[in-house]
Amino acid sequence: MEADLEGLVIPRHVAIILDGNGRWAKKRGLPRTMGHKEGCVTVEKTVEIAARMGIEYLTVYGFSTENWKRSEEEVGALMQLFRYYMVRLLKIASKNNVRVKMIGERSRFDADIIEGINRLEEETKDNTGLTFVIAVNYGGRDEITRAVRRLMADCLAGKCDPASIKEETISGYLDTAGIPDPDLLIRTSGEIRLSNYLIWQTAYTEFYITECYWPDFNREELLTAIQAYNRRDRRYGGVKG
Repeated sequence: MEADLEGLVIPRHVAIILDGNGRWAKKRGLPRTMGHKEGCVTVEKTVEIAARMGIEYLTVYGFSTENWKRSEEEVGALMQLFRYYMVRLLKIASKNNVRVKMIGERSRFDADIIEGINRLEEETKDNTGLTFVIAVNYGGRDEITRAVRRLMADCLAGKCDPASIKEETISGYLDTAGIPDPDLLIRTSGEIRLSNYLIWQTAYTEFYITECYWPDFNREELLTAIQAYNRRDRRYGGVKG
């Protein structure tokens, strides 16, 4: 373990809201698309840093269900960037033994993007290192709505008894089934809200807010967040964790 991590409890699952790309670009007199492009570079670096730190799961908010409301030009640029990034991500995943998983409703994307997502998941499924989860066309309420539909269909088909439904049952119908809930949620750019992100999964998650814009996020920022996490008195429903 690296020296500055000694004595620290490394959170098993870290989730990040990548905020501030547009403001980072505006501050430099650049178009918003340049902020998104630089943000992708930061994602690549963070995946490698998290893997070296021993984090087992890293989940990032890549594209929300609400992002479709942005200008047609910006959404189009984001889709092109996503196409380029998926190719890069496959190389990064192979190099670092990373398993990639996408959560969200992917059917709205163009066929080539869906094919790229499926390929990423298929070609990295046997990797045994960090699991890198990307939330694309994702919204927490949408995820729960889709889960309820599937659960109701199974109940109607006689596959599930409504009386036996527990929290674990619902978790099993979510996009994140099989993935532990986040221990730590980091949001960049100073905003203090969930923005419809992992609203079921973060019930007992520790939050860390930094004023840093996402393109400027680095190892020192992640380390500071983990140090803050270690200073928390972790409790679950009144029971100390």
